[in-house]
Amino acid sequence: MADQPPFWRVKTLEQMSRSEWESLCDGCGRCCLVKLEEELEGEDSRIHYTEIGCALFDARACRCQDYANRQKKVSDCVKLTPEAVRTIRWLPPTCGYRLVAEGRDLKWWHPLVSGDPETVHQAGVSARGKVAVNEVDIPEEASVDFIVTWPAKWPKGAKGARPKTRK
Repeated sequence: MADQPPFWRVKTLEQMSRSEWESLCDGCGRCCLVKLEEELEGEDSRIHYTEIGCALFDARACRCQDYANRQKKVSDCVKLTPEAVRTIRWLPPTCGYRLVAEGRDLKWWHPLVSGDPETVHQAGVSARGKVAVNEVDIPEEASVDFIVTWPAKWPKGAKGARPKTRK
């Protein structure tokens, strides 16, 4: 059985069990950052990422403080579904859901690959240490002062193979 490929390589998003689906989340917290949508004349809108954490985001743990009730408490919290993963434009390029939906493999730092939930942070993929403020602590009009580009990019070294460690 150890020779069998991992579930994310053989199952579609729709075929995954709830626990398999939930395990695709790498715990980076990038999707829990506030995003601003700019309406453009004659075009689609443009998404701007910020370094502002959602009201329920625990920036140290890189997790939701009330995951089970998040949509009741945060009106614009998006529940990821296979359909949503394929259509939401703001999912970060490093997102495990997005990678699998696009037919790509999970990277070395993903906890399902590494076996360690800390590798996503060690690889510089997560929002840990990068959240400037929680959205409840600033007025909404100040959000534009916190626009950043890193959530839409791959961190250096996160795309390739796991770096060798020195002994």
